[in-house]
Amino acid sequence: MMTSSPLLLWFRRDLRLDDNPMLVEAASSGRPIIPVFILDPETESLGAAPKWRLGLGVEYLAKSLGKLGSTLILRRGPALDVLETLIAETGATSVWWGRQYDAKAVARDAAVKSALKAKGLEARSFAGHLLFEPWTVETGQGGFYRVYTPFWKAVRGRSVEEPVAAAPSKLSSPDQMPRSEALKDWALGAAMKRGAAVVLPHLHVGEEAASARLHRFIDENVDLYSELRDFPARDVTSGLSENLAWGEISPRRIWYAGWRALEDGAKGAEHFLKELVWREFAYHLMHHTPQITTENWKQEWDQFPWRDDNKEAEYWRRGMTGEPFVDAGMRELYVTGRMHNRVRMIVASYLTKHLLTHWKVGLDWFADCLIDWDPAANAMGWQWVAGSGPDAAPYFRVFNPATQAEKFDPQNAYRHRFVAELSRTPGPEALSFFEAAPRSWKLDPNRRYPEPLIDLSAGRERALEAYGGRNS
Repeated sequence: MMTSSPLLLWFRRDLRLDDNPMLVEAASSGRPIIPVFILDPETESLGAAPKWRLGLGVEYLAKSLGKLGSTLILRRGPALDVLETLIAETGATSVWWGRQYDAKAVARDAAVKSALKAKGLEARSFAGHLLFEPWTVETGQGGFYRVYTPFWKAVRGRSVEEPVAAAPSKLSSPDQMPRSEALKDWALGAAMKRGAAVVLPHLHVGEEAASARLHRFIDENVDLYSELRDFPARDVTSGLSENLAWGEISPRRIWYAGWRALEDGAKGAEHFLKELVWREFAYHLMHHTPQITTENWKQEWDQFPWRDDNKEAEYWRRGMTGEPFVDAGMRELYVTGRMHNRVRMIVASYLTKHLLTHWKVGLDWFADCLIDWDPAANAMGWQWVAGSGPDAAPYFRVFNPATQAEKFDPQNAYRHRFVAELSRTPGPEALSFFEAAPRSWKLDPNRRYPEPLIDLSAGRERALEAYGGRNS
């Protein structure tokens, strides 16, 4: 490649300058760099909350690049069309990007790489979104792992490259940058409507906030992580899923911080590292079985009598099931854009087992509401709970939200925090749910809390009966 020709850096889910292998190599090349973000059809199809959150991350990245003397160029349209247009406008001879791993992204990127190389241009993809590329972890027989624990054992002692140099201090630019569209014209937050104002205070946008989150967790909470991570009223988790989802912090930074804490004797450090590897396992499965995002991972579940969307599922979405632990989780999702992991399992089990509703209904709702939406983690999580996915535990496990609440929210703190009708003096987060919820739902904090949709024992028995005939 001509060393003086411009280099297009195509940013996607890697909205950071620190420990970004693509950016570090580009900065050291001495070539003029044109950072690009493309609003392509795959990005356009994101749900309301993730699309809005992505827009905030792109805005932060643009400001960060500006401090390095560069400009993030924004263009809308099919990725290949946009890139070919930019190549014609700038004379760029190279296009680099950070890898994505879901089926649509893989197909798009393969088509882009093939078309550019056919024209004699350089097209390169870089690692950086994961600790281990999914195809590099194999069983002793050369296959892929279907159960998490053996996967964890396989990677626990593997070498992970140390994070690369911190963000460059300056980026070279061409004499003239191409035209950029305006981020505000994309209206990425339009579908959030009134909810944006409610969720916004709960966000931690950008790599500076992500780094602060990591340091706070290691300094204050990693020792408590194993013991208290399942208690949603206790703020001991890292919260980094939001930043990992958009690449505002690298998994290597987190891995090395966790290992240092482990070496220093932090009691919860290994459990924390296992959760980071759980994310890796999700991508491992999505790479080897891409249908996990759209179809039952276990084909024998294709005949299971799950219901399609239904009236009870709508009550579930609205946090009005009459089960306080479930409703608290669904309202937390609407107020903060996130949900505590223990509660995610409980609300998913309730929908798929007590209400016998297809996991796709829940997956789609999370994909619309989560600011930390991740294609691999969301799909694996839903199928893991539903029983149709990878899990060494019995498929007939049914979480009881009442007993789970007694165990993990014994003082009612989490339920009262988000369900206004349970308290005489509800707090601001409980009330803000009614501000975020669509007017069409006609919700009122002064109304009586609803009766349960289904008796928990009866729901469990119905689910077990359905499981008994799942292969018939």
